[in-house]
Formats: sequence, structure tokens, C-alpha cells
Amino acid sequence: MKLPPEIFDIEPNNHVLYLAIKNELSNARQWTRAVKGRSQVRGGGRKPWRQKGRGTARAGTSRSPIWRGGGQIHGPKPLPKITKLPQKVKVLARKSALTYKARDGRVRILEDFSMEAPKTKEIASILNAFELMGVPALLLSGKHDPMLLKSCRNIPTISLQRSQDVSTYSIMRVKMLLIQKSALDSLYEVFGRGTKEKHAEATPAD
Repeated sequence: MKLPPEIFDIEPNNHVLYLAIKNELSNARQWTRAVKGRSQVRGGGRKPWRQKGRGTARAGTSRSPIWRGGGQIHGPKPLPKITKLPQKVKVLARKSALTYKARDGRVRILEDFSMEAPKTKEIASILNAFELMGVPALLLSGKHDPMLLKSCRNIPTISLQRSQDVSTYSIMRVKMLLIQKSALDSLYEVFGRGTKEKHAEATPAD
């Protein structure tokens, strides 16, 4: 089986991998967690007691951070953390991730297949054929297939993505990549250079 070297045999860039994964995980967060400071907590407008003569520490508000029910000091605030990476950096990160998987022998090419109805047993039979049942795996398809998605949903160790939508983190977090022929062609169209060719002999799914 021959994989296109323009995608699966480049010089990996570890720093770019780090930047891409950090960016993807950061953008996946909602960043909506927030607490109220002393100026936002309701109440506390009246001075609790007079400034002098009580023999206790002076206090200007009952919503001081050191009081029970007071505001939070330096608490988390919702921040606009959506960041963008240059397209060339994102492409290099994905190619680096695919290269690592290929060098470790963790890539399998499948014939294209589709389903008329959701059938988890067929996906399970494919995983059993490759001895991957229970192994974290990512199946890349060339197009959106609702029936295939529903078939994979009941197996917790496998996930399905279109090859055009695959992220660096999705590639690196699994132990095995299962790529359909059409998905391989799509990967070459998106990340490769030159004329699209048939780079791999497909391994039958069953």
C-alpha cells in the first residue's frame, strides 16, 4: 500500500503541531465562566458601622471580598478567546500528524462503502477484521453519510469525520486511522500538490 508522500511522508514540525492542537482546544471552549466582583454583587451600599469608636476593623461595605457573600477577587471572566492560525500552519499541522500516523503503521485504507440503514454490526465487523475493537480509531469518509454516522455512534471507541473537516487533534488523539478511498482522494486535493492520482490500493472492508 502506497500513501501519497506529499501528505504522509513530510518532515514533521512538532512546534506547529503544538500550536494547532492548542488553538483547536482553546476554540472548542465556551469561555463563558464568570463570577461577580464587589461592584457587581447586589447590596453593600450602606456602611456597616461607623468608622471609629467600636474597636473593630473599619469597613466600608458588607460586600467586601473578605466578607461572606462578598465579591470574588480576580475571578474568571468571559474572554473572547477565539484565535486563528494561518492556513499554511493548519495544513502543515495536519500533514505532520498524518505523517506520524503513517510512520507508526497506524493507517488503514478501506474501499468506499455506504449503508441504507444504520447497522452497528457492519462497523463492528470491520473493526474486528482489523483487530481494532476497543481501540480508539478515527474513520475518515469522503462525504457526509448520516447512516454511517449513526452506525458508528453506538461504538464508543470509533468516531467518524469527513476528511475535509478533520482536525489535528482528532488525528493525534486516536491510535488508528481508517481512511476510505474517496477520503484519501479528498485529503490529496486539500493538502497535496499536483494532479490527483490513485495513490493507494484499497484494502477490502470485509
